[in-house]
Amino acid sequence: MFARLQEVFESAWTKPLLGLATILSCTTPAWSQPIPGSLPAQWTIGASDCAASPQAPLQVYSYEPQTFILRQSPCVDPEANFLYLLVGSQKALLIDTGAVADPAKMPLAQTILSLLPLKNGVRLPLLIVHTHRHRDHYAGDIQFASAPDVQIVAPDLAAVRAFFQFDHWPEGVAHLDVGDRMVDVIPTPGHEAAHIAFYDERTALLLSGDLLLPGRLTLEDTGAEKKSVARVIEFLAGRPLAHILGGHIERDMAGHTYAQGSTYHPNERALELSRQDLLTLPVALNSFNGFYASHENYSITHPMHNLLLLLFAVFALVAMIVFACRRCWKRRRQRG
Repeated sequence: MFARLQEVFESAWTKPLLGLATILSCTTPAWSQPIPGSLPAQWTIGASDCAASPQAPLQVYSYEPQTFILRQSPCVDPEANFLYLLVGSQKALLIDTGAVADPAKMPLAQTILSLLPLKNGVRLPLLIVHTHRHRDHYAGDIQFASAPDVQIVAPDLAAVRAFFQFDHWPEGVAHLDVGDRMVDVIPTPGHEAAHIAFYDERTALLLSGDLLLPGRLTLEDTGAEKKSVARVIEFLAGRPLAHILGGHIERDMAGHTYAQGSTYHPNERALELSRQDLLTLPVALNSFNGFYASHENYSITHPMHNLLLLLFAVFALVAMIVFACRRCWKRRRQRG
């Protein structure tokens, strides 16, 4: 009799608890383990004399079998952009097309199309998107103009909002399903008004464009940048993150930034940044003086503020010269 009562008692409690556990498991996001990948020990770093050191214009690296990272040689263009090709089961996604339009100098379209697998004897369709509307991130678009089954989303804000259906820009997250592979699209204006970042759920890579990279973080709108960084941090909370991969490397291992237009990146530091780099960025932005600040893995600068400061300095110098000349002229006149 006692055993029967115990059975009834346990049943009365365990069934509701099992039901509650089922509900909680449905409402709590469960992230599958990301596909691991690898990064090279060194990317192509250009040369001090490019004419005397011919090299491949484009480095192609397979992070994992369906994820390719391409680096444009600094000898072909000093921006030395990084491009990302994500292959799904239904289509492929190319993020940015780099700084070079001429296929003779940079055979981008030929290389990308050769990497696309065949499905039922037909090459996978290709969707081209961009992190933002700076020419070094979309100049290569023209190479794909006549290629079949290629769709290009223009990098301007109107096109980005329309394609990804951002009804409350810059809030919300869009989702791209390329076939058994979901890519999340996060609005990140600040460096440029239409900037977006991409999170690949397959590999847990955040492709950050020029929002965060080992080099110059140039700001167009500091307030928007702060909100964008906070938005990305909130999005990644609870999600796995393998690496943050940006659009450029502009620093060496000693923390020195390469000069603008440099075709040679000796002792170049790694491309990847970490979650900790992202988490400390708000502090760096809050302490930013509005002109320039250097941190361990990047520097922050506001080109427009720096230009205005330079113009003010030039104006002040001219005013001082004019004042000195007038004073000198008056003295000479008085002596005369």
